[in-house]
Amino acid sequence: MTIEKFTAGTYTQQHRYKAFTPNQINMEWTWSDPTVNTLLADANLKLGELNAFSLHIPDINIFIRMHVVKEATTSSRIEGTKTEMEDVVMKKENVGTEKRDDWQEVQNYIKAMNHAIKRLNDVPISTRLLKETHKILMAGVRGRTKMPGEYRKSQNWIGGASLHDAVYVPPHHTDVPTLMGDLEKFLHNDKIRVPALMRIAMAHYQFETIHPFLDGNGRLGRLLITLYLVSNNILSKPTLYLSAYMEKHKSLYFDNLMRARTVNDLMQWIRFFLVAVAETSKQGISTFRNILALREDIESRRLPGLGKKLPRAMRLLTHLYKSPSLTAADVGTVLGVTQATANVFIQDFVKLGILRESTGGRRNRVFTFHEYLRLFS
Repeated sequence: MTIEKFTAGTYTQQHRYKAFTPNQINMEWTWSDPTVNTLLADANLKLGELNAFSLHIPDINIFIRMHVVKEATTSSRIEGTKTEMEDVVMKKENVGTEKRDDWQEVQNYIKAMNHAIKRLNDVPISTRLLKETHKILMAGVRGRTKMPGEYRKSQNWIGGASLHDAVYVPPHHTDVPTLMGDLEKFLHNDKIRVPALMRIAMAHYQFETIHPFLDGNGRLGRLLITLYLVSNNILSKPTLYLSAYMEKHKSLYFDNLMRARTVNDLMQWIRFFLVAVAETSKQGISTFRNILALREDIESRRLPGLGKKLPRAMRLLTHLYKSPSLTAADVGTVLGVTQATANVFIQDFVKLGILRESTGGRRNRVFTFHEYLRLFS
């Protein structure tokens, strides 16, 4: 089947509304558009460069955590949360009460992502893994009453106040298991010759079109992209996250997905996706280079002036790469020192321009590794 002849599906009459039933996609796909060949080659090249670059960075897992935080923040923001990274890296008690619900949604996304990446060692991308991940994503937040960890048993919709004025109504819930089974087979079908990036581009479109859960589909569908690339050893480390690009081009993101459904133009979505991969890979390499430059500056030029305090200062810096927001109490715990000594280290780091006080108060002060956080903005 050629992608140019793709037909998205049909509308099925339900009670007083029509639901869209997508066609199954588990088959071999080809295309004749030479533009896609160029975009695919560029995306593969840039993704390969990102993967190679990440393999040569010492302690890469320390820095990947902040990439996960950024992805969780931007992916959740696409769905309406207003939390910024500066809030996400804080402990819950240091976040304003009006932001805590959004903060918790992002924390759930981080937990869900880390769980899914780890589980890939034992479980392939499957209904089982998606349901496990969804359950973590929805725990204790706005979606907690919407069947966490289970495919929906009722109709949902996108846009509008009800089914009757919705922008898009996904397939009837009775079709979800069959459609998701077909999607799972497509991801793992080694008898068809579909390049990995083309396959996951189509799979993301299909997942969002099925909308298998009552809530959290956008976040889980974007997470699916990274899971697929890692599970197929295209990425050795989970370093590619597309949500920042998709948030920046949010209207195009949604419009291209919808265009595939309404006028069968899947190719436009695929072009958008491949550009997103190439641009995000370039940005990822740039971010890693900036991290290494900052690390070199701090460790070689700033910290040595601390003399005999250097070993503990290095321990504190390593902690900051993973958790770039802390209090004096946190420093005491990390270094195993008294409150007074912790405050000395904080003041040293403030003078060196590593930490900056972020609350403006005199008590319960929170300090942020602002230069590092800025690299992920």
